[in-house]
Amino acid sequence: MEIVNRKAKFNYFVVSSYEAGIELKGTEIKSIRKGSVSLDDAYARISKGEVILTNMYVARYEQGNRFNHDERRERKLLLHKREIVKISKLITVNHYTLIPLKVYFKGNKAKVLLGVCKGKKLYDKRETIKKRDLERDSRYKIK
Repeated sequence: MEIVNRKAKFNYFVVSSYEAGIELKGTEIKSIRKGSVSLDDAYARISKGEVILTNMYVARYEQGNRFNHDERRERKLLLHKREIVKISKLITVNHYTLIPLKVYFKGNKAKVLLGVCKGKKLYDKRETIKKRDLERDSRYKIK
């Protein structure tokens, strides 16, 4: 199962991407397995040498009890130190943003595909819409 951030490709140019693990609580992993996740408005930041995922929505698990989690809590992402340093340089020098592109499972582990992204301007978004419309029209054109 994959949860994809569809707005990210529309609003940002993806420069590079990194796979990261997520530090989760027990009820969070169960909700992610059900697909109760939203990446809208989520972003990551680097704080004290750690990558923190902010504003990712993971719904409460219905069968959970008082140990249920907060839906929008900050979650630590697990990356190698050299990857964190590389991402940090890209963010500070080029003013890029860290955006989660998708959440998926690799074996039993939940992973996040982080994109180092550059924001699109309005004219870039219009160009993307134009390309998408032309591709759709050519695909469904009756010959």
